[in-house]
Amino acid sequence: MRWKSTALALTFVAALAGCNDTLDSFDPASVSNKVEHPLPSKILAEMKAKGMDRNSPIAIRILKEEGVLEIWKAKTNGRFDKIKEYEICAWSGRLGPKIKEGDRQAPEGFYPLSPHHLNPNSKYYLAINTGFPNRYDQSNGRNGTNLMIHGACSSSGCYSMTDAQILEIYAFARDAFKGGQQTIQLQAFPFRMTAENMARHRHSQHYPFWEMLKVGYDNFEVTKRPPEVAICDKKYVFNQQVADGKSISASAACPPMSTPPALQAALASYNSAYSKDYAKALKKFDGKIWYDPTEAERKALVANQRKGHDLAYAPTGSALKAGKLLKIEDAANQSRPVASATAAIERLAVQQTSTPQAPASAVAPAPTPAAQATAPQPSVAAAPATAASSPAGRTAAVPVPQPNPLAAPAPVQAAETKKKPFWKIWQSQ
Repeated sequence: MRWKSTALALTFVAALAGCNDTLDSFDPASVSNKVEHPLPSKILAEMKAKGMDRNSPIAIRILKEEGVLEIWKAKTNGRFDKIKEYEICAWSGRLGPKIKEGDRQAPEGFYPLSPHHLNPNSKYYLAINTGFPNRYDQSNGRNGTNLMIHGACSSSGCYSMTDAQILEIYAFARDAFKGGQQTIQLQAFPFRMTAENMARHRHSQHYPFWEMLKVGYDNFEVTKRPPEVAICDKKYVFNQQVADGKSISASAACPPMSTPPALQAALASYNSAYSKDYAKALKKFDGKIWYDPTEAERKALVANQRKGHDLAYAPTGSALKAGKLLKIEDAANQSRPVASATAAIERLAVQQTSTPQAPASAVAPAPTPAAQATAPQPSVAAAPATAASSPAGRTAAVPVPQPNPLAAPAPVQAAETKKKPFWKIWQSQ
């Protein structure tokens, strides 16, 4: 079997562009029919206790830094609740979105999955294509292929699970499609977008992009329904009502849009609490910057897990455990500065001239509550920051959810990093 292990290892090293189905580490004899294998009786019992039908819609949420994949499922009242959480075995690259083929980055964003994204014949045991690139990625010139959620615990731009885990994840998706769900929403985030995490990562070059994703994150937190996603002006927009006769195009300017008043009201309390928490977090992380670890540094923490496994088995470890807080002056003086500090000093200079009570807006300042009451809802192009990210209480795009949980959400996307400062030389390291 040594020749087989060596061949698999070489294939893994060569698969830089994406996860090309080449690995098979699970004994197929343990499951007679992996495609139709039922969910465990324990999970079915939990569904019943939570008021969920077996074939009700699901949503998939990925949190990179925490290394978690969550399955959320619709209850009989139309709201979603978390039914299962899995520890991601491997994801490659660092925090931040996938930009181009071969960068080893795992996608971040909102991706609509249809039945054709399920791959029952994957050599990674089972696989679900993430749908990258979506319309947002395409409008922003991002590219890449074969980005999946799959088994085998080895990744080159994918989110890799154990074979036992992907067996269940696949079954969740299969049952939801059988129940009539046309589109499953995959939400891939860099981390839980709490006030403390946003403050901890505020110096990242990806922060403006993450602020955009957080609008959708907030919508889901408030409504417990996958947000309706659209793309205009090369940006994500969430739960927006478009004026009659107007169309949305990924590359065209956003048409006049509005947020349902009930949803704005629901977000007001959420945003108020967030702003207070963010102000506290800024004090906690004052003068500090988060070091985003490399994939190699994460792997070093789990080297022992590979013992007794095939060479292709490659867990990547926790970004939280491998990362660390540094003093900004120490990070700036290091001979090998951290990647997450790419735009730290430039962003810090801007922040020092503005109020430190909320995340820096990527574009325009938030309107005052009085202005919100009289002014039309701004487009995402003018207000990419989340409602929660503004102490003035800017409301995010969060319309009242539709009563039909089977409705297919439309994809959406946002703009990302602008110019790269002189720290860009760090990225190559």
